Amino acid sequence: MSQGFTSQMARNIFYGGTVFFVLLFAALVFHTETKIPERSKAGDITPAVVRGKHLWETRNCIGCHTLLGEGAYFAPELGNVYARRGPDFIKSWIKAMPTHTPGRRQMPQFNFTEGQLDDLVEFLRWTNGVDAEKWPPNIEG
Repeated sequence: MSQGFTSQMARNIFYGGTVFFVLLFAALVFHTETKIPERSKAGDITPAVVRGKHLWETRNCIGCHTLLGEGAYFAPELGNVYARRGPDFIKSWIKAMPTHTPGRRQMPQFNFTEGQLDDLVEFLRWTNGVDAEKWPPNIEG
């Protein structure tokens, strides 16, 4: 009655397991794809947000800052800076850089126009609204 483990049994386990995990993977992909638009707030993207993102990318802000956990850790996380500091503080901070304080890391002066500052603040406002699963882990980034 005990035949042992045959190659037919191994083949059945392999094919059955493969089908199971392919179906599981497809279900997870479908679930994720249905949740992304809700979590990313893609409907809230305006032309100002797009222009602000363009400024963020062309000025290489991610070379120093992190945004929603991505980027360098030289300067603070900015995913929630809009909630922490507000639009007026963000604009004033960018305008005041560099402060030439000895021993302190400094942001370069980008000489943004008021419109560019508004666009960058809009981009940071939008990133603040993205559901990042409680990232950053503390309010100060």
